[in-house]
Amino acid sequence: MLAAKAVSQFKTSGYFVITGVIDPVLNRRLGAFVGGLADARAGSRTLLDQAWCRHLAGALRGDARINSLLPRGALAVQCTLFDKSPTKNWLVALHQDLSIPVKAHVDGPECSGWTEKEGQVYVQPPVSVLEQLVAVRVHIDDCPVESGALRVVPKSHVEGRLNKEQAEALRSQNGETAVPVGRGGVLVMRLLLLHASSKATSPDPRRVLHFVFGRPKLPLGLEWRWGV
Repeated sequence: MLAAKAVSQFKTSGYFVITGVIDPVLNRRLGAFVGGLADARAGSRTLLDQAWCRHLAGALRGDARINSLLPRGALAVQCTLFDKSPTKNWLVALHQDLSIPVKAHVDGPECSGWTEKEGQVYVQPPVSVLEQLVAVRVHIDDCPVESGALRVVPKSHVEGRLNKEQAEALRSQNGETAVPVGRGGVLVMRLLLLHASSKATSPDPRRVLHFVFGRPKLPLGLEWRWGV
């Protein structure tokens, strides 16, 4: 029943929340792993270099509730930590996630926005690639609205790549929905779904592991930087 409901809402709205995916014991372990990271910045994009993170990626992919929303044969291709707290607080303007981590630069007009982040190569691939990608956001802490929960524009994932004016018009048309998620829950969403978040007003931490899952093969000579 849950699988049918999840697939239907996910296809229509572009997102779905699943509660209780991470049990309390594992959740405490994840908190310890994240707390032990040497990099104290608000976020890191290279966590798939860590064995515990690769293991978690496999567990997420093996969860039938999540797997039903992933691309066929999906691999985890990125994991980013977002660690929002009173001392590391920020807002995120309305946007789509358009860049993916790849092994190396390739020539061709279909790809744009080449950049380097944390020593890794990122590119904006064609929309046909972005349409296949799914993010799974694992919440180590409770994330109510006051902790900077995501705000999403339902159904925006089917509109392709949007410029700022188009994004704002779609938000006005479709409205914006806050998506609070409890500790141990996950938010599964399409990368092209318009989303934003406000600064946290709560003193409690909001640690999120943001996984991206994609098909094993990329077109145009591109190769994933990671594939777990």
